[in-house]
Amino acid sequence: MDIKELYAFYQQHPVITTDSRDCPEGSIFIALKGESFDGNQFAAQALDKGCILAVVDDEEVYNNYSGDKQMVLVSDTLQAYKDLAREHRRRFDIPVIAITGTNGKTTTKELVRAVLAERYDEMATEGNFNNDVGVPKTLFRLNVMHEIAVVEMGASHPGDIKTLAETAEPTCGLITNVGKAHLQGFGSLEGVIRTKGELYDNLATREDSVIFVNADNEYLMGILPHGVKAERYTCDENKNDANVFGQIIACDPFLRLKWRKKDGEWHEVTTHLIGSYNIDNVLAAVTVGLHFDITPEQICHAIENYTPSNNRSQLTETEHNHLVVDAYNANPTSMAAALDNFSLMEVSPKMAILGEMRELGESSHEEHVRVVEKLKDCPFDEVWLVGKEFKEIDCPYRKFDDVEQVKAAIAEKRPEGRYILIKGSNGTRLFQLPELL
Repeated sequence: MDIKELYAFYQQHPVITTDSRDCPEGSIFIALKGESFDGNQFAAQALDKGCILAVVDDEEVYNNYSGDKQMVLVSDTLQAYKDLAREHRRRFDIPVIAITGTNGKTTTKELVRAVLAERYDEMATEGNFNNDVGVPKTLFRLNVMHEIAVVEMGASHPGDIKTLAETAEPTCGLITNVGKAHLQGFGSLEGVIRTKGELYDNLATREDSVIFVNADNEYLMGILPHGVKAERYTCDENKNDANVFGQIIACDPFLRLKWRKKDGEWHEVTTHLIGSYNIDNVLAAVTVGLHFDITPEQICHAIENYTPSNNRSQLTETEHNHLVVDAYNANPTSMAAALDNFSLMEVSPKMAILGEMRELGESSHEEHVRVVEKLKDCPFDEVWLVGKEFKEIDCPYRKFDDVEQVKAAIAEKRPEGRYILIKGSNGTRLFQLPELL
């Protein structure tokens, strides 16, 4: 059964599952594999539970199956999953906007989604389903009601964005920024730039494609392909070729800014976002919105009413403290931005709880030392550092092996009446702390 035949079968049974514990009656089970599991081993069980078809890539499992339902053998189930999703995406002649970047891609995706929803029936990536399983999962949600789609794409190795773009076939694209993240997989900052740039490479092969680009980012401007329409946004009014200009008014603590179209009037917006660095994410959403004929008034309404979630740029008020929570992701670029922003906030007293940054490879120790050096210039009253990378650095700050030790310290003596920055990689699990503070 080739992909065309498999898709024809999917049209008759349009429910796909990759989890043998969740097998709706008449669904298609695709046996994906991971580091600690092999879906092939559960294919027969999925058919017994209600699936009408199982797609496997283990020849022994296929040959040994003797049930009365259908099992299909392919060379690679993950590739079949992506090919099937691409076949589904091709049934919809609508704009598909791909968003990737080192930092801010989920916040930007949510802002773009909010702006587009002012006029269109949109579909966007839920949460952070942005990898080679999440992107197909997103594409399968497309239906005839949707007028536009926003697809987030993540990467940890060279080639990741290339394959995701080949699956989603975007008509528009946006790279939020590039920075030092996943260096263990990319090898260097140059490797990050090349990988994120794979989105530009893909768009360059498509007629009438559009790139939305931060004109203030020299890395992104340096890899901008010729022959592709680029709509630029900037905080520098001297850049006369930009489509959108923006300026920060204040961060007290929420970001307030103003923006305007080229030769247009200024519009002021008060966001629910913490951090001056979010102006780039807001201007990206403004630029996308204008391209798709969203009015300035609608754009401002959408941005002002967007409230972040999932531990990204959140201000949380508790009975005991004021928390600035950014505990989903951390890398040298986002950590520096978070510390700079928290330093500028005119509040007191300040405390920072910082988790170690993951997947930095040989640069890990050096980058954690830089964080500690930067902290020396930050006006913080107290700093807690979490993780073994920080433990090895000689510094005056309080250190913890893991989040469990932090939770024990809070139970013993909870900080009170403070503004607390919580920043760390998801793997440090600092997202468990807000409810205790």
